[in-house]
Amino acid sequence: MGALPNTYPGYQRVENERAIKFFSDFYGTAMNPKEGLRIPEMMDAAVEGKLHAIYVMGEDPVLSDPDANHVKKAMSSLDFLVVQEIFMSETAKYADVVLPASCYAEKDGTFTASERRVQRVRQAVNPPGEARLDWQIICQLAQKMGAPGFDFRDAEEIFEEIRATTPSYRGMTYQRLEQENGLQWPCPTESHPGTKYLHKGVFPGGKARMIPVEYEGPAELTNEEYPILLSTGRKLGHYNVTTRYSRLLDSINPYEEAEINPQEAEKHGLAAGDLIRVSSRRGSVVTRIEITDKVKPGMMFMTFHYRETPVNELTQAAYDPITLTGEYKVSAVRIEKVEWQDADLADEVRRFARLDQLIK
Repeated sequence: MGALPNTYPGYQRVENERAIKFFSDFYGTAMNPKEGLRIPEMMDAAVEGKLHAIYVMGEDPVLSDPDANHVKKAMSSLDFLVVQEIFMSETAKYADVVLPASCYAEKDGTFTASERRVQRVRQAVNPPGEARLDWQIICQLAQKMGAPGFDFRDAEEIFEEIRATTPSYRGMTYQRLEQENGLQWPCPTESHPGTKYLHKGVFPGGKARMIPVEYEGPAELTNEEYPILLSTGRKLGHYNVTTRYSRLLDSINPYEEAEINPQEAEKHGLAAGDLIRVSSRRGSVVTRIEITDKVKPGMMFMTFHYRETPVNELTQAAYDPITLTGEYKVSAVRIEKVEWQDADLADEVRRFARLDQLIK
């Protein structure tokens, strides 16, 4: 959909002359041939005073991005922050304006899966209160700003524009998606069956080029002060951070339980359910622990689902040089036992009955 800072819809490069001419003619306006900023570049630019406003949709970078204190500083440095969201997220708390969006069950339109399958989705319930459909919010803002072309009647009209601008979607229609239970792009014509296997037998530019990559060690290693390697990820009960708003899922996994090896637990005099403070060069958090041999000695594992235990205040701002993906999996930390009566725990954490029992 052109959400990447270096492409138009359909992965058409912003500097491609044919793409520039097509979109300039289609929209009747000059297109900017320069690449935009990626998320870490946006945060740096905000802190440096070079980026003055950000519009966030469906993301919670304060909780999910690495080096969270840097992200918070970036959000606080902006002149104007807009967050379009279905909950009051940690990022939304920094916003000048929060626009009430709608969730998947309140929308009509299409979803595109990671396997490139485009399927119809139908509205099951109405948005609550003053919440509105995302496309309606964007269209109303664009109209207020005097931009033409944002007078869509429904999601199908928007999909027709997607088809017109994106060659890989051109053969899809709502009727075909309903009859065939979805189609996988590329689907360039209405007689095309869709593409089950991408690049089957051929690559777009001919033969594939195999490019060797030289090994580079992690940006941060352990030392005497920070002797443990922290790796982060998800747990089964939650996906990212928004699933915490499900009362059922939150009742199953209501708080963080850092995983440490039995040898590490013995070394620090820890038992299952104890509290520890985990500290890195960037910050510290308090968490309960689970003792397991799923992690090796000298390592520990934590998730980023919990606003009460914001693990990304520990992770480092090191990135892959090409994609700028954060180096979430390797951060040097130290741990120390914390007594329950000494822990600075938020009231929001204490509301869980299971936690109350542990404190008693």
